Amino acid sequence: MAAERTIAKAYKRITTVQPGHRIEVIVPEVEVGQKVEVIVVDEAPIEAPRQSMLEFLDSLPPRNYTKQEWEEIERQFQEERDSWDR
Repeated sequence: MAAERTIAKAYKRITTVQPGHRIEVIVPEVEVGQKVEVIVVDEAPIEAPRQSMLEFLDSLPPRNYTKQEWEEIERQFQEERDSWDR
């Protein structure tokens, strides 16, 4: 027996949560009695703690570069600086 194939359509609605934590969504494009999937996305902004650039840099894990790694980093910086003069 072959599986039933469907094509999904999406309808976006913005609504407000009502007392009792209820939401009401009106979608005239769908038929009464039709099965639909409802996905709720909380669009409340996330309050990230503010930190300075120094605090951010201090929060990074320490990195011990080898002499060869430092030389490669310096070489790349110098190449970039040299390209500014061209």
